[in-house]
Amino acid sequence: MDEAAVRDLLAEVEDPSLGDDLVSLGLVNAIEVEDGTAKISLALGAPYAPHESAIAAEVREKIQAAGLAVDLSANIPDDQADDDQVLPGVKNIIAVASGKGGVGKSTMAVNIAAGLSKLGAEVGLFDADVYGPNVPRMLDADEAPRATDEDTIIPPEKFGVKLMSMAFLSGEDDPVIWRGPMVHKLLTQLVEDVEWGELDYMVLDLPPGTGDTQLTILQTLPLTGSVVVTTPQEVAVDDARKGLRMFGKHETPVLGIAENMASFRCPDCGSEHEIFGEGGGRTLADENDLPFLGGIPIDPAIRQGGDEGKPVVLREGETADAFRVLTENVANNVGVIRRQSVQQHGW
Repeated sequence: MDEAAVRDLLAEVEDPSLGDDLVSLGLVNAIEVEDGTAKISLALGAPYAPHESAIAAEVREKIQAAGLAVDLSANIPDDQADDDQVLPGVKNIIAVASGKGGVGKSTMAVNIAAGLSKLGAEVGLFDADVYGPNVPRMLDADEAPRATDEDTIIPPEKFGVKLMSMAFLSGEDDPVIWRGPMVHKLLTQLVEDVEWGELDYMVLDLPPGTGDTQLTILQTLPLTGSVVVTTPQEVAVDDARKGLRMFGKHETPVLGIAENMASFRCPDCGSEHEIFGEGGGRTLADENDLPFLGGIPIDPAIRQGGDEGKPVVLREGETADAFRVLTENVANNVGVIRRQSVQQHGW
């Protein structure tokens, strides 16, 4: 079997999101057949995303059924790669944002990061909420970062997630009172001076709103996409729209809308109560032609997990399943964004 025959087999594998085969979509980087092995490079950019894992599995199955061993690799070419590239070892950067505080944005960021790690990915979590950095508590991360002889920082790791936060650099009860230029300098240093290593995903927990920190992030980091968090409540949805406009102005793709506090199941009667309203997040997604990533219920286990530093997504139960589905949707949509970029640029 030669390279042309292998390419014909790849033309039978459909992309479940883009609606065409791998060859027609331009997602085959290279094929080499040698000594009974087909070496195939595919333009897949979301490691451990269920859809891309399924694509890879189908490719292996077809090639092996044709009597060849498979050596499969995944890589999306980067025409921006150079010595000055920001975070060159990080494949995907996901910002988790909200238009207002109190909607559970940090909870969402922590569980997405832990959920991606549980899928098998190499993950970093950057707590960019400089005025209210509480991610270390939510991961029970009491180990401080270590400094190297080269004045760089080695981040601590918890649940397979590398973590950096302003909380490590200030006193436990010290208020952070900084102006915009100081925030910009701090965030730049935390990005450039931290040894993140090779990561499949970096999750950014942004502060609520659309202020200096968000602007610095959007201007400094090559974001793959953003997750906008809201509750069903109209007040929260109104503010989430502002976040959507912010990302739109900076041409940052929105991976989807995540709805927190979607409903509450009474442990006594078993009935569901829509305490903060119903369907606000899904409606916002539909209005803006965006994916709805999923709804997370009101569950005391989420509060307990945050206070004890044990993310709910790592447990068992309906709420954990809801977080897992949401995390998989985030990863799948990262893959869509990355594969679409291959089509658009013709790499």
